Amino acid sequence: MPRTVWSGAISFGLVTVPIRVVSATENHAIRFHQYHLEDMGRVRVRKYCELEDREVSQDEIGKGYEISKDTLVAVSDEELREMPLPTAKAIEISAFVPAASIDPLQVGDGYYLQADGQVAAKPYKLLRMALERSAKVAIAKYAWSGRERLGLLRVRDDSIVLHAMRWPDEIRSPQGLAPTAVEVSDDEIEGARALIDHMTRDGLQGSEFEDHYTDALAEVIKAKREGHAPPEAPEQESPAGQVVDLMSALEASVKKARASRGEGESDADVYDLPTKKKTTAKKASAKKATAGRATAAKATAEKATATKAAKKTAKTAKKTAAKKSPAKKTAAKSKRSA
Repeated sequence: MPRTVWSGAISFGLVTVPIRVVSATENHAIRFHQYHLEDMGRVRVRKYCELEDREVSQDEIGKGYEISKDTLVAVSDEELREMPLPTAKAIEISAFVPAASIDPLQVGDGYYLQADGQVAAKPYKLLRMALERSAKVAIAKYAWSGRERLGLLRVRDDSIVLHAMRWPDEIRSPQGLAPTAVEVSDDEIEGARALIDHMTRDGLQGSEFEDHYTDALAEVIKAKREGHAPPEAPEQESPAGQVVDLMSALEASVKKARASRGEGESDADVYDLPTKKKTTAKKASAKKATAGRATAAKATAEKATATKAAKKTAKTAKKTAAKKSPAKKTAAKSKRSA
């Protein structure tokens, strides 16, 4: 069970929730001590009093503010806790805002807020469920370690999490950092979007999101402890050549992303970049169907033309026959007269 970092209450409106604050994260990094390499003697940082010329213990150390070189004001932890400030003993919620409105640059370390006793159970659950249903986060102020801070409260599973936040004026402006006079084509943007689609995941599961550095460092330490040579780094795959064409780089990246996920390029599922003008199997089928319809339409038109021509020929022959018939009648009449 992690130790309690701070205890107090959450205050919103007239509702008060007694809570204990515990760390929500762990550090699994391998830590080193400093040693004198010549004899491997431990190098320590000692807390030393300049006036008495001796080392002092933690119990003898307190906080002080230097007004001038010769004037110091001592401030005890008790005085900091008893400051006439509402946020000295409570996390006071000031507002509720959409999570998307918070700049991630402002969000810092996270802490779990634990209900402090049975009396806190109901108001704690009330706040948690209200936050969950509203789909918003709470912005609060609190005072720790000699300063007032801004905080963000959100829901994670069945718990409320407090994130320390930086004040807005602590975020530097990015003005002047963006490159200028650079043109990006629509095809290049669509190519980058295709790469984003291939690299999209549903969550942070998989070997890509594991701490391989710590594992490799543990192997180095194990090998040295057992008297073996440290493991050698794997050979990096040498690039085929410098890619100067951005679209070529995007296409190669998409292929690499497909390979890393074990996906082969198939006729049923082809993802291509705009400049290559390749078609998916669905587009190919549609093109084939369109061509078939065009051929059928052409044949029908030819048949209709032939039929029309035949009708025209028959009509012409009928007219010719009609013109010849009076001559036949005249010849017959002359014969009867004779």
